[in-house]
Amino acid sequence: MSLLDWIRPWADTDRIAFHFEGNAVSYTELVERVQSTALGLVAMGVEPGDRVGYCGLNRVEVFDLLFASSHLGAIFVPFNNRLTATEIGQQAADCTPLVMFTTDGLDGLVAETTSTWTVRDLDAEPFERFAGANAPAATADPEATVLMVYTSGTTGQAKGAMLSHDAIRYAVLNGIDHQGLTAEDCIIAPLPTFHVGGLNIQTLPTLYVGGQVVLQRRFDPAGVLSLAAEYQATQTLLVPAMLAAVASQPNFADTDLSSLRGINSGSSIVPAELMQPFFERGIPVGQVYGTTETGPTAVVLRYDEAADNLGSCGKPAAHTQLRLVDPDGIDVADGEPGELWVRGPNIFTGYWGNTQATDEAFAAGGWFRTGDVGYRSAGGFVYISDRIKDVVISGGENIYPAELEVVLGEHPAICEVAVIGVKDDRWGEVPVAVVVLSDGATLELADLSEWCEGRLARFKQPQGLYVVDELPRTALGKVKKHELRGASQ
Repeated sequence: MSLLDWIRPWADTDRIAFHFEGNAVSYTELVERVQSTALGLVAMGVEPGDRVGYCGLNRVEVFDLLFASSHLGAIFVPFNNRLTATEIGQQAADCTPLVMFTTDGLDGLVAETTSTWTVRDLDAEPFERFAGANAPAATADPEATVLMVYTSGTTGQAKGAMLSHDAIRYAVLNGIDHQGLTAEDCIIAPLPTFHVGGLNIQTLPTLYVGGQVVLQRRFDPAGVLSLAAEYQATQTLLVPAMLAAVASQPNFADTDLSSLRGINSGSSIVPAELMQPFFERGIPVGQVYGTTETGPTAVVLRYDEAADNLGSCGKPAAHTQLRLVDPDGIDVADGEPGELWVRGPNIFTGYWGNTQATDEAFAAGGWFRTGDVGYRSAGGFVYISDRIKDVVISGGENIYPAELEVVLGEHPAICEVAVIGVKDDRWGEVPVAVVVLSDGATLELADLSEWCEGRLARFKQPQGLYVVDELPRTALGKVKKHELRGASQ
């Protein structure tokens, strides 16, 4: 079964699949678009196993290409349009797409990669639409890779994570289960679709059940509010920075959001203060934990559990198993920190052309090592402490930056904060705070030390302070700590 088969049952109805900038695309039209795109890809020479690249903004064409590639047995590779030409070129050279599709003027960026692959601007040369078109017979292999997404690269060189038909399907089923999605749902989709979060947490699950997707070309906080009111949206997905942007809109309190039964968030630890404006309006904020390699939905905090479990990312998703283990791979007791290992049919197959990295990613028994440290409460709720690679080891003591960031983030002078470890002759490493200040505020290290007294043990307190205009972030809001570390050396 290809992804196209997911939406065929809805093609004989009058249901709307997408709303995009005032235009509606029905499921009938979507199936025709996908089938026409599949015929176009065949005409371009695309065969099973070929990589089909895309570099552009959120468009319905993303789904045309994904579904059509899946049907043909090809691999869809969406590229992060916020990368430099060099970075895109490195990733494309790694996976060698047969063709790279672009939109929204990004053909110029792709051209800078000195590519040897075909580049086609879909704004200048769209696929011809054929009414009643029939795509070639599907290449049905549930274990074949259908989607390859390059990891964010927050810890170094990006790698292409391969997701099979089955992996995407079970990630989608995880999303349907924990969000209670049905054909009556209408979601606002502002996250970039070059990331598994933008594709697999809400958008594909909504299409799977025959719901409506209101697609934003790019995130616009004012637009999220107006679209939610206009289309009576039932759910949306906003990473922490997006939550803050939406809640800070001048018309936030006055916009009719009564149709929203919940918002999901994730990609990093979500501060309670960012969720509070929504809780105050009766809109619960759930959470999704996972990585590119997990599809990403692996651990979920349901809407009805959110208010009573602030700070938790929830419990294992319906089709995912979870362990927390010590450095020797032994399960830890509740309340004790351990690395999160997950297993299930939603987990990726491996990294494209990188057997060593793939082998290192898995433990015995098919458990994927997430590289994240957390603990589980007696009630079964999981709390993330930090990335293993972000641990600052100072004088033999482990310091988890996320713990410091929560405390420092409450300082009235601090707008944003990231904590990193820097080399120290005496202690090996010491924690350092990199902060963006609130408007008009000033801050000295002595002020920060005074604030930490009574809140953090002495050995955990920042030994340095850097004030910056902004923190470097990925498209989904994760701080690029490897860049901060590089700048501090």
